[in-house]
Amino acid sequence: MNNELQPKSRNPQWINSAIRKIEADYQRSADTHLIKLDIACLEGINIYLKDESTHPTGSLKHRLARSLFLYALCNGWINENTTIIESSSGSTAVSEAYFARLLGLPFIAVVPRKTACKKIEQIKFYGGRAHFVDSPNAIYEESHRLAKDLNGHYMDQFTFAERATDWRGNNNIANSIFEQMQLEEHPIPTWIVMSPGTGGTSATIGRYIRYQMHDTKLCVVDPENSVFHTYFNTRDIHLTSTVGSRIEGIGRPRVEPSFIPDVIDEMRTIPDAASVATVHWLENLLGRKAGASTGTNLFGVLQLASEMKARGETGSIVTLLCDSGERYLDTYFNAEWVQENIGDISPYLAQLAAFEQTGTL
Repeated sequence: MNNELQPKSRNPQWINSAIRKIEADYQRSADTHLIKLDIACLEGINIYLKDESTHPTGSLKHRLARSLFLYALCNGWINENTTIIESSSGSTAVSEAYFARLLGLPFIAVVPRKTACKKIEQIKFYGGRAHFVDSPNAIYEESHRLAKDLNGHYMDQFTFAERATDWRGNNNIANSIFEQMQLEEHPIPTWIVMSPGTGGTSATIGRYIRYQMHDTKLCVVDPENSVFHTYFNTRDIHLTSTVGSRIEGIGRPRVEPSFIPDVIDEMRTIPDAASVATVHWLENLLGRKAGASTGTNLFGVLQLASEMKARGETGSIVTLLCDSGERYLDTYFNAEWVQENIGDISPYLAQLAAFEQTGTL
């Protein structure tokens, strides 16, 4: 029996109090900013970053964690004594640790051993505990085992991300993007670009676009060593990879249940060196650092913008700034680490510098 289906004693007063605390936390939060990038070579093509790093826990995953907790509470899977377990590459675990502390619940994050040290520190800061595994593929089984042994609840973001968020509602990220774009030159984006971790955010955006009958297309960009792009092309549900993604937070070694390919218009694989080079390039535009998954997103945006320019098209493209680069000072912003783990990024830095002059990538 799955741990989320095991009978748990129900305390309606505690559940009501827990939901109220989460909703009150949401009411205290402002929406995240939509940043317009000024790129002179792209006249008539406007690029926007929705800055998810400004959430209380510093990443896009704050939205997901809130939704997962509400989903589990309303399904009766969590009570006042439940230990919360999550499998994560770090950011979701940081956000879930925040909400577990808000509710006074123990939290254990099952994370790959190579997870950024800053993320582990943040999990501990919010009162959580990191449980390390050596293989990225081991997080699932180990999370199930811990939930069973502790009579806890395995939150399982990779299964429930696409269903925990109400994609028709007025509090999801897609709705926020379209509301913030209303007064822009091209208010209905030509493209929205997103990289998949669980697949939940791309599912929400893709469904919302269709529900609202927009002409916007969704492009999903995948890092190396991820099976999502291959699955999109082959629909082989059994695909696996023995090598984990080098871009933290996105890319998976198996096809996750929350990844919904039919809401996606196009997929691309972005080289990891291009992702890392792009966040270094972006720092010169913004004056601050972003995580490498933002680089994956933005390189895909620049590819699409270059193609639009070549066809003489105008419009807008929106993507996400997923989290702050301050979490990755010892990795993606450490030259020695990058050389050893990613390789030479200088060709992509040169390509991006040339792009600023020509608009061609």
